[in-house]
Amino acid sequence: MEFPKENILNNWLEENKNPEIDRFIERNLEITQEVCAVLKTRGINKKEFAKMLGKRPSEVTKWLSGLHNLTLKSITKMEVALGVNLMNPEPKYIYLGKVDGGSKDLAVAIDNYEQTYYTQEAV
Repeated sequence: MEFPKENILNNWLEENKNPEIDRFIERNLEITQEVCAVLKTRGINKKEFAKMLGKRPSEVTKWLSGLHNLTLKSITKMEVALGVNLMNPEPKYIYLGKVDGGSKDLAVAIDNYEQTYYTQEAV
């Protein structure tokens, strides 16, 4: 996330470079973005989410701002309410097919591309 040039937080971060703080902010934003994505996908507004958490809507708005210091307790509360894993989300894979690696010429391999479908069954 990039802040406006004359933002107090951005100025402070630039003056006090710290990889731990950078990672903390990055991780905090990842978690809040994931929660917002889940809420949007499920059609849950912040007021409804606050009710699910037993919190005031203003508190949930702070949590989801990306600038609030989320605690492990608040993250866990959101995970349980939504039934998701925010700390170690499941990887999302998209299987696009295969290009035969046996061909020496990549252009020929691409021309001979065959769409396949991934299944978890043993082949």
